[in-house]
Amino acid sequence: MDLSEVQDWEINFYSKRGWKDLGPFIRAGFLMEEVGEVSRAVRAYEIGRDHPEERKKSKNEIRQNLAEEMGDVLSNLAVLADLYHISLEEIVRAHQDKLKKRFNSKGGEA
Repeated sequence: MDLSEVQDWEINFYSKRGWKDLGPFIRAGFLMEEVGEVSRAVRAYEIGRDHPEERKKSKNEIRQNLAEEMGDVLSNLAVLADLYHISLEEIVRAHQDKLKKRFNSKGGEA
């Protein structure tokens, strides 16, 4: 699946659930919430969690949770980008161009 297919799928899914109509500030808030959940999942993967209300999870379960949380970030980013008529491909291109300009001018490889 390429990035445009990912974005189309996310937009379609969010539209069917009635979630796409939320404004950009709400969507950005959800994105930040999901980034926090990625941080928590990384912590669980790297150093574990010692919480009495949580059962111990296998490394595979923790890794699966990390993948799911990263997917939530990608999903919210795709929907936020769509609000501004920006494709995920455009985001990747702009990011790569920025890094190439920044680091090629300082002798770095791109």
